[in-house]
Amino acid sequence: MEWQQLEYFQTLARVQHVTQAAELLSLSQPALSRSIARLEEELGVPLFSRQGRSISLNRYGQLFLQRVQRILAEFESGKQELQDLVHPENGEIALGFLHTLGTSLIPDLIGTFRLDSPAARFQLIQNHSYSLLEHLDAGVLDLCIIAEPTETKLPIQWTPLWSEEIFAYVPPGHRLAGQKSIVLEDLAGEPMIFLKKGYALRRTTDSLFQQIGMTPHVMFEGEEAATAAGLVGAGLGVSLLPELRGIDTSKIVQLQIREPACYRVIGMALVEGRYMSPAAQRFRAFVLRYFGVPTSTPAPSDI
Repeated sequence: MEWQQLEYFQTLARVQHVTQAAELLSLSQPALSRSIARLEEELGVPLFSRQGRSISLNRYGQLFLQRVQRILAEFESGKQELQDLVHPENGEIALGFLHTLGTSLIPDLIGTFRLDSPAARFQLIQNHSYSLLEHLDAGVLDLCIIAEPTETKLPIQWTPLWSEEIFAYVPPGHRLAGQKSIVLEDLAGEPMIFLKKGYALRRTTDSLFQQIGMTPHVMFEGEEAATAAGLVGAGLGVSLLPELRGIDTSKIVQLQIREPACYRVIGMALVEGRYMSPAAQRFRAFVLRYFGVPTSTPAPSDI
């Protein structure tokens, strides 16, 4: 078995299209097909189900893919570790973060860090919590800045960094727009604009309504806080969102919620015991200092 065969198999398993995989690998289609055929012959089982030009992983292929991904990830980690030892000042930090943090918090955080570490490079992924945790598990990310994970099979260390208040947002002219603050029950019957299921903020908003025994009337579900705010501004409903920075808020009204206490805690997650490059270690320590979390105290909690 050759090392390249594993890389070829991983690529083909990802795209599940021989022509596209061959193009990505800069191979001819027959060469890729022969390589996969030799691999299947050596393993003694077919890895793909073939119907004409269409292919898909079968159960043997799915099982083998899990092992191959671990093998290749370990190889990349070992190679990266050696490179970091030779060039400890030049490293890449793979950082994941929630959609709601992308307008100002993350840019400010990275900008401040790069003042003292200008050679550091960042690979950024912006998504919802479940997707970011999957990337963390796969080794694609070093760190995530997310709300506290509630369900995960990973050995996650999550360090709380700060809490952010959740506000009600209504369009100008709304019956509540002139209020200084409201209670959550005031939104009974209102068409709600939420983020989709699986997003950390959606989990928080659902929990808030459960606390008061009220089922919200969800009219729209989006993927970004800016989209939700835009729909509110268009008069299509109301929403519960953290303070919005870096977007136009002239068409929406922010209302504080007195009861129940509406906030969520944001923290930094990493996989316990996994190798982390010097650059990522420096960034982790910087983040803890930035938010005033002592590095000498047992701040992380095992999830």
